[in-house]
Amino acid sequence: MRILNVIVAALLVLAAVYVYKIKFEATVEAERVAKLRHEITRERDKTAALRAEAAKLENPGRIQELTKRHLQLQLLEGAQIEAFDRLPMRPVAPPPAEGDPIGAMLEAAVPAASAAPAAAPTGETTGSLPRPAQTGVRR
Repeated sequence: MRILNVIVAALLVLAAVYVYKIKFEATVEAERVAKLRHEITRERDKTAALRAEAAKLENPGRIQELTKRHLQLQLLEGAQIEAFDRLPMRPVAPPPAEGDPIGAMLEAAVPAASAAPAAAPTGETTGSLPRPAQTGVRR
C-alpha cells in the first residue's frame, strides 16, 4: 500500500509540473500576441500618417502654387499644334555594320577543327533570325 501512495504522489507532482509548463507556454504566447497587436497598431498609425502626408502633398492647390512659383509655364497657343501630314519624315536608319563583332570573337576563341559547323540542309533554319527588310523611309 505504501508503494501505491508513493506512485500516486509522484504522479501528482508530474501532473503539477506539466500544468505549470502549459501555463508558462500560454503566458509566453499571450505576450507574443500582445506584442504583435502592438506592432499592428503601430504600423496602422504609420500608414495613416503616410496617407495624410500623401494627401497633403498631392493637394492640387499646393501643386498649382508650386508650379506658379518655380516654373515659367505658358498657355498652349494654336500655332504650336501641327497636322501629322506636315511633320518631317524620320531620317533613314544607317545600314547595319558589316560583320558580327561578337561572332568574330567567338570564332577566334574556338579551335579551327570545331569552328566549321556542318552546313544546314536546304529549307531548314540555322537558328539565326533573318534580318528585316530595309526600306528607304520609315515613319
